[in-house]
Amino acid sequence: MARTSITRLMVLISILALANGSYLYPQFYDRSCPQAKYIVRSVVAKAVAKEARMAASLLRLHFHDCFVKGCDASILLDKSGSIISEKGSVPNRNSARGFEVVDQIKAALEKACPQTVSCADILALAARDSTVITGGPSWEVPLGRKDSLGASLSGSNQNIPAPNNTFQTILTKFKLEGLDIVDFVALSGSHTIGNARCTSFRQRLYNNTGNGQPDFSLDQSYAAKLRQNCPRSGGDQNLFSLDTMSPTKFDNNYYKNLIAKKGLLSSDEILFTQNQQTMEFVKQYAANQELFFRQFAKSMVKMGNINPLTGKGGQIRKICRKVNS
Repeated sequence: MARTSITRLMVLISILALANGSYLYPQFYDRSCPQAKYIVRSVVAKAVAKEARMAASLLRLHFHDCFVKGCDASILLDKSGSIISEKGSVPNRNSARGFEVVDQIKAALEKACPQTVSCADILALAARDSTVITGGPSWEVPLGRKDSLGASLSGSNQNIPAPNNTFQTILTKFKLEGLDIVDFVALSGSHTIGNARCTSFRQRLYNNTGNGQPDFSLDQSYAAKLRQNCPRSGGDQNLFSLDTMSPTKFDNNYYKNLIAKKGLLSSDEILFTQNQQTMEFVKQYAANQELFFRQFAKSMVKMGNINPLTGKGGQIRKICRKVNS
């Protein structure tokens, strides 16, 4: 009898939590905006069909959002009033993109369900849809995030892992967000799609440690090809595929590249060269794409749960670029 009462109490607590929106769950919009997921998916599909690179850009927006003050769409805010936009940070300046696609999604959602679906949830759904559209795994996206009332330029500069950070620095940044070494390796696998700018890896080609020598953990024939379009000076914005084997397909070739010393960014290659535990994960994911897909999906859900604003926190922005007036 006592056990039955406890079970009923737990169910009641769960129902109350759902009603108050105090945690995330995939069915959050099933009644308030049942077409929300379809709308997001359709706009993302059209955008990626128009430009394959957009899938990686939308996935990256979610990542760069969650690592700064949690998954609250702070990255989408333009400069206005007291808000200093995160778009001007070192990791995002001349790099973060896809904002117009988010605008299109939001406009379609506002037409169907005014002030119901948050911009933070749009980013989470668009990241999942971008992964699926390019051949990667799917997962149920927990929903119910609210949008922030501010941004953090300093947080964006300090919290987002950089291409030239040391292994320990990047791992520490992941751990500060509640993510672990498994998440570090799996989420890095998102670099199976997308591009990087010359400025992100130039030092590996010419002056890796300040002694005028290239990074010898980079395959030298591959390095020679990179130098053709990434000179010592100039060409900062020249783009290179993060995964040369299948640059627009979400697969496990990223890990095979690391084993072949063809990881473009230092932050990628160090997964195979500087830590025994991550090296083993790289080998496992290179050998078993399904294993990588399963862990990537788990890690994306985990990342999407970083400090969301729920319940009475935050707001549902009408326009993702600015807080409601």
